[in-house]
Amino acid sequence: MSIVARSTTFKLGDRTVNRMGYGAMQLAGPGVCGPPKDHAAALAVLREAVARGVDHIDTSDFYGPHVTNKIIREALHPYSDNLAIVTKVGVRRGSDRSWNPAFSRDELTQAVHDNLRNLGVDAIDVVNFRVTFNAHHPAEGSLEAPIAVLADLQRQGLVRHIGLSHVTATQIAEAQRICEIVCVQDHYNLAHRDDDALIDDLCCDSIAYVPYFPLGGFTPLQSSTLSEVAVDLGTTPMQIALAWLLRREPNILLIPGTSSVGHLRENLAAAELTLSDEVLTKLDTIGKIDTR
Repeated sequence: MSIVARSTTFKLGDRTVNRMGYGAMQLAGPGVCGPPKDHAAALAVLREAVARGVDHIDTSDFYGPHVTNKIIREALHPYSDNLAIVTKVGVRRGSDRSWNPAFSRDELTQAVHDNLRNLGVDAIDVVNFRVTFNAHHPAEGSLEAPIAVLADLQRQGLVRHIGLSHVTATQIAEAQRICEIVCVQDHYNLAHRDDDALIDDLCCDSIAYVPYFPLGGFTPLQSSTLSEVAVDLGTTPMQIALAWLLRREPNILLIPGTSSVGHLRENLAAAELTLSDEVLTKLDTIGKIDTR
Protein backbone atom coordinates (compact mmCIF):
# COMPACT_ATOMS: atom_id res chain seq x y z
CA MET A 1 0.00 0.00 0.00
CA SER A 2 1.33 3.46 -0.93
CA ILE A 3 1.80 6.12 1.73
CA VAL A 4 -1.02 8.18 0.21
CA ALA A 5 -3.44 5.25 0.33
CA ARG A 6 -3.06 5.18 4.11
CA SER A 7 -4.90 8.51 4.24
CA THR A 8 -8.13 6.57 3.45
CA THR A 9 -10.55 7.55 0.71
CA PHE A 10 -13.63 9.66 0.01
CA LYS A 11 -16.00 10.24 -2.89
CA LEU A 12 -15.26 13.04 -5.33
CA GLY A 13 -18.10 13.06 -7.79
CA ASP A 14 -18.32 9.56 -9.25
CA ARG A 15 -14.78 8.66 -8.18
CA THR A 16 -13.36 7.35 -4.93
CA VAL A 17 -10.04 9.10 -4.35
CA ASN A 18 -7.28 8.98 -1.78
CA ARG A 19 -7.77 11.88 0.61
CA MET A 20 -4.21 13.13 0.13
CA GLY A 21 -3.99 14.88 -3.23
CA TYR A 22 -1.76 17.51 -4.80
CA GLY A 23 -2.26 21.20 -5.63
CA ALA A 24 -0.46 22.47 -8.74
CA MET A 25 -0.54 26.22 -8.00
CA GLN A 26 3.14 26.41 -7.03
CA LEU A 27 4.26 24.93 -10.34
CA ALA A 28 3.88 28.34 -11.99
CA GLY A 29 6.42 31.13 -11.63
CA PRO A 30 6.61 33.85 -8.94
CA GLY A 31 3.21 35.33 -8.12
CA VAL A 32 1.63 32.34 -9.89
CA CYS A 33 2.64 33.96 -13.18
CA GLY A 34 4.83 32.69 -15.99
CA PRO A 35 6.79 29.47 -16.26
CA PRO A 36 8.48 27.71 -13.35
CA LYS A 37 12.12 28.40 -12.57
CA ASP A 38 12.90 24.72 -13.06
CA HIS A 39 10.69 23.07 -15.67
CA ALA A 40 12.22 19.62 -15.21
CA ALA A 41 11.62 19.80 -11.45
CA ALA A 42 7.95 20.65 -12.04
CA LEU A 43 7.53 17.57 -14.22
CA ALA A 44 9.33 15.44 -11.64
CA VAL A 45 7.02 16.60 -8.81
CA LEU A 46 3.89 15.64 -10.72
CA ARG A 47 5.25 12.24 -11.73
CA GLU A 48 6.43 11.55 -8.18
CA ALA A 49 3.03 12.49 -6.77
CA VAL A 50 1.22 10.05 -9.05
CA ALA A 51 3.83 7.35 -8.45
CA ARG A 52 3.21 7.67 -4.71
CA GLY A 53 -0.54 7.21 -5.04
CA VAL A 54 -1.93 10.70 -5.56
CA ASP A 55 -5.05 10.29 -7.66
CA HIS A 56 -6.52 13.80 -7.64
CA ILE A 57 -4.77 16.98 -8.72
CA ASP A 58 -6.07 20.50 -8.18
CA THR A 59 -5.21 23.09 -10.82
CA SER A 60 -6.55 26.00 -12.86
CA ASP A 61 -5.84 27.52 -16.23
CA PHE A 62 -5.54 30.94 -14.56
CA TYR A 63 -2.39 29.67 -12.83
CA GLY A 64 0.31 31.10 -15.06
CA PRO A 65 -2.01 31.72 -16.82
CA HIS A 66 -2.05 28.61 -19.03
CA VAL A 67 1.11 27.28 -17.35
CA THR A 68 0.26 24.58 -14.81
CA ASN A 69 -2.22 22.78 -17.04
CA LYS A 70 0.33 22.52 -19.84
CA ILE A 71 2.90 21.15 -17.38
CA ILE A 72 0.38 18.61 -16.08
CA ARG A 73 -0.33 17.51 -19.65
CA GLU A 74 3.37 17.20 -20.48
CA ALA A 75 4.10 15.24 -17.31
CA LEU A 76 1.13 12.90 -17.16
CA HIS A 77 -0.76 12.69 -20.47
CA PRO A 78 -2.21 10.24 -21.38
CA TYR A 79 -3.73 10.22 -17.93
CA SER A 80 -4.32 7.14 -15.83
CA ASP A 81 -7.96 6.09 -15.66
CA ASN A 82 -7.94 6.60 -11.90
CA LEU A 83 -6.57 10.17 -11.97
CA ALA A 84 -9.10 12.94 -11.28
CA ILE A 85 -8.20 16.47 -12.35
CA VAL A 86 -10.03 19.31 -10.63
CA THR A 87 -9.83 22.83 -12.02
CA LYS A 88 -11.24 26.27 -11.21
CA VAL A 89 -12.90 29.00 -13.24
CA GLY A 90 -14.30 32.41 -12.38
CA VAL A 91 -11.06 34.40 -12.36
CA ARG A 92 -8.91 36.02 -15.05
CA ARG A 93 -5.39 37.38 -14.57
CA GLY A 94 -4.64 40.98 -15.36
CA SER A 95 -1.48 42.21 -17.06
CA ASP A 96 -0.44 43.51 -13.62
CA ARG A 97 -0.79 39.97 -12.19
CA SER A 98 -4.08 40.90 -10.51
CA TRP A 99 -6.86 38.37 -9.89
CA ASN A 100 -10.11 39.63 -11.40
CA PRO A 101 -13.68 38.23 -11.43
CA ALA A 102 -14.70 36.48 -14.65
CA PHE A 103 -18.33 35.49 -14.11
CA SER A 104 -19.97 36.09 -17.48
CA ARG A 105 -21.25 33.31 -19.73
CA ASP A 106 -18.59 34.02 -22.34
CA GLU A 107 -15.78 34.15 -19.76
CA LEU A 108 -16.82 30.92 -18.05
CA THR A 109 -17.33 29.10 -21.34
CA GLN A 110 -13.93 30.25 -22.61
CA ALA A 111 -12.29 29.22 -19.33
CA VAL A 112 -13.70 25.69 -19.56
CA HIS A 113 -12.52 25.37 -23.17
CA ASP A 114 -9.06 26.70 -22.22
CA ASN A 115 -8.81 24.05 -19.51
CA LEU A 116 -9.94 21.32 -21.89
CA ARG A 117 -7.40 22.32 -24.52
CA ASN A 118 -4.42 22.82 -22.25
CA LEU A 119 -5.07 19.66 -20.22
CA GLY A 120 -5.72 17.66 -23.38
CA VAL A 121 -9.05 16.16 -22.31
CA ASP A 122 -12.57 15.95 -23.73
CA ALA A 123 -14.23 16.53 -20.37
CA ILE A 124 -13.05 17.88 -17.02
CA ASP A 125 -13.65 15.70 -13.96
CA VAL A 126 -14.56 18.59 -11.63
CA VAL A 127 -14.83 22.33 -12.28
CA ASN A 128 -14.92 24.55 -9.20
CA PHE A 129 -16.46 27.99 -9.52
CA ARG A 130 -14.20 30.41 -7.64
CA VAL A 131 -16.28 33.23 -6.12
CA THR A 132 -14.57 36.61 -5.77
CA PHE A 133 -17.18 39.02 -4.46
CA ASN A 134 -14.53 39.72 -1.80
CA ALA A 135 -10.88 38.81 -2.29
CA HIS A 136 -10.17 38.17 1.38
CA HIS A 137 -13.15 36.17 2.66
CA PRO A 138 -16.38 34.62 1.36
CA ALA A 139 -19.07 37.23 0.78
CA GLU A 140 -22.75 36.85 -0.02
CA GLY A 141 -24.00 37.29 -3.57
CA SER A 142 -26.09 35.25 -5.95
CA LEU A 143 -24.41 32.43 -7.88
CA GLU A 144 -27.46 31.56 -9.96
CA ALA A 145 -26.22 32.93 -13.29
CA PRO A 146 -22.66 31.51 -13.30
CA ILE A 147 -23.72 28.12 -11.91
CA ALA A 148 -26.41 27.89 -14.60
CA VAL A 149 -23.66 28.38 -17.20
CA LEU A 150 -21.56 25.59 -15.72
CA ALA A 151 -24.63 23.33 -15.45
CA ASP A 152 -25.25 23.91 -19.17
CA LEU A 153 -21.64 22.97 -19.97
CA GLN A 154 -22.14 19.88 -17.81
CA ARG A 155 -25.19 18.91 -19.87
CA GLN A 156 -23.04 19.29 -22.98
CA GLY A 157 -20.62 16.71 -21.55
CA LEU A 158 -17.69 19.12 -21.15
CA VAL A 159 -17.85 19.10 -17.35
CA ARG A 160 -18.52 15.96 -15.32
CA HIS A 161 -19.02 17.52 -11.90
CA ILE A 162 -19.29 20.98 -10.36
CA GLY A 163 -17.82 22.35 -7.13
CA LEU A 164 -17.50 25.70 -5.39
CA SER A 165 -14.63 27.72 -3.94
CA HIS A 166 -14.62 30.65 -1.49
CA VAL A 167 -18.33 30.43 -0.68
CA THR A 168 -20.88 30.68 2.13
CA ALA A 169 -23.42 28.10 3.25
CA THR A 170 -26.18 30.20 1.66
CA GLN A 171 -24.40 30.14 -1.70
CA ILE A 172 -23.88 26.39 -1.49
CA ALA A 173 -27.60 25.90 -0.89
CA GLU A 174 -28.43 28.17 -3.84
CA ALA A 175 -26.08 26.28 -6.16
CA GLN A 176 -27.48 22.92 -5.05
CA ARG A 177 -30.91 23.98 -6.31
CA ILE A 178 -29.39 24.23 -9.79
CA CYS A 179 -27.06 21.22 -9.91
CA GLU A 180 -25.27 18.71 -7.71
CA ILE A 181 -22.29 20.16 -5.85
CA VAL A 182 -19.58 17.56 -5.18
CA CYS A 183 -16.96 19.62 -3.33
CA VAL A 184 -16.33 22.91 -1.57
CA GLN A 185 -12.89 24.54 -1.40
CA ASP A 186 -12.09 27.19 1.19
CA HIS A 187 -9.47 28.54 3.59
CA TYR A 188 -9.36 26.31 6.66
CA ASN A 189 -6.69 25.07 9.03
CA LEU A 190 -5.87 24.67 12.72
CA ALA A 191 -5.88 28.43 13.27
CA HIS A 192 -8.57 29.47 10.79
CA ARG A 193 -11.70 27.53 11.70
CA ASP A 194 -14.64 29.63 10.52
CA ASP A 195 -15.93 26.65 8.50
CA ASP A 196 -16.15 24.17 11.40
CA ALA A 197 -19.95 23.88 11.25
CA LEU A 198 -19.98 23.91 7.44
CA ILE A 199 -17.53 21.00 7.26
CA ASP A 200 -19.72 18.95 9.58
CA ASP A 201 -22.83 19.71 7.50
CA LEU A 202 -21.09 18.84 4.23
CA CYS A 203 -19.83 15.59 5.73
CA CYS A 204 -23.40 14.61 6.58
CA ASP A 205 -24.28 15.24 2.92
CA SER A 206 -21.22 13.30 1.65
CA ILE A 207 -19.79 16.42 -0.01
CA ALA A 208 -16.00 16.75 -0.05
CA TYR A 209 -14.37 19.74 1.65
CA VAL A 210 -10.97 20.82 0.32
CA PRO A 211 -9.05 23.26 2.56
CA TYR A 212 -6.32 25.47 1.18
CA PHE A 213 -3.54 27.34 3.05
CA PRO A 214 -3.08 24.58 5.68
CA LEU A 215 -0.52 26.80 7.45
CA GLY A 216 -1.80 30.22 6.40
CA GLY A 217 -2.66 32.90 8.96
CA PHE A 218 -0.88 31.53 12.04
CA THR A 219 0.27 33.99 14.71
CA PRO A 220 3.70 33.48 16.33
CA LEU A 221 2.01 32.09 19.46
CA GLN A 222 -0.08 29.65 17.46
CA SER A 223 2.94 28.60 15.42
CA SER A 224 4.96 27.96 18.58
CA THR A 225 2.28 25.62 19.91
CA LEU A 226 2.25 23.71 16.62
CA SER A 227 6.05 23.56 16.59
CA GLU A 228 6.11 22.16 20.14
CA VAL A 229 3.84 19.30 19.09
CA ALA A 230 5.98 18.65 16.00
CA VAL A 231 9.17 18.49 18.07
CA ASP A 232 7.55 16.08 20.53
CA LEU A 233 6.53 13.76 17.68
CA GLY A 234 9.78 14.15 15.72
CA THR A 235 8.12 15.55 12.63
CA THR A 236 7.43 18.93 10.98
CA PRO A 237 4.72 21.51 11.75
CA MET A 238 3.33 21.13 8.23
CA GLN A 239 3.00 17.37 8.63
CA ILE A 240 1.20 17.84 11.95
CA ALA A 241 -1.17 20.40 10.42
CA LEU A 242 -1.97 18.06 7.51
CA ALA A 243 -2.42 15.05 9.79
CA TRP A 244 -4.83 17.05 11.96
CA LEU A 245 -6.90 17.92 8.90
CA LEU A 246 -7.10 14.25 7.93
CA ARG A 247 -8.42 13.49 11.43
CA ARG A 248 -10.83 16.45 11.48
CA GLU A 249 -13.54 14.86 9.29
CA PRO A 250 -13.52 12.01 6.75
CA ASN A 251 -14.81 14.29 3.96
CA ILE A 252 -11.69 16.50 4.03
CA LEU A 253 -9.47 16.09 0.95
CA LEU A 254 -6.01 17.67 1.06
CA ILE A 255 -4.18 19.34 -1.83
CA PRO A 256 -0.85 20.58 -0.39
CA GLY A 257 1.23 22.15 -3.12
CA THR A 258 4.97 22.32 -3.67
CA SER A 259 7.52 22.57 -6.46
CA SER A 260 10.01 20.31 -4.65
CA VAL A 261 10.07 16.51 -4.74
CA GLY A 262 11.57 16.43 -1.24
CA HIS A 263 8.84 18.67 0.15
CA LEU A 264 6.21 16.62 -1.68
CA ARG A 265 7.42 13.47 0.07
CA GLU A 266 7.25 15.22 3.45
CA ASN A 267 3.68 16.34 2.78
CA LEU A 268 2.53 12.90 1.69
CA ALA A 269 4.15 11.31 4.74
CA ALA A 270 1.60 13.14 6.90
CA ALA A 271 -0.81 10.34 5.97
CA GLU A 272 1.28 7.99 8.13
CA LEU A 273 1.07 10.07 11.31
CA THR A 274 -1.08 8.93 14.19
CA LEU A 275 -2.20 11.69 16.54
CA SER A 276 -3.21 10.67 20.05
CA ASP A 277 -6.26 12.13 21.77
CA GLU A 278 -3.90 14.10 24.01
CA VAL A 279 -2.15 15.63 21.01
CA LEU A 280 -5.46 16.42 19.31
CA THR A 281 -6.66 18.22 22.44
CA LYS A 282 -3.52 20.35 22.49
CA LEU A 283 -3.81 21.13 18.78
CA ASP A 284 -7.45 22.13 19.17
CA THR A 285 -6.37 24.94 21.49
CA ILE A 286 -4.51 26.65 18.63
CA GLY A 287 -7.71 28.00 17.11
CA LYS A 288 -8.78 29.30 20.52
CA ILE A 289 -5.62 31.23 21.39
CA ASP A 290 -6.42 34.91 21.96
CA THR A 291 -4.45 36.77 19.28
CA ARG A 292 -5.43 40.31 20.31
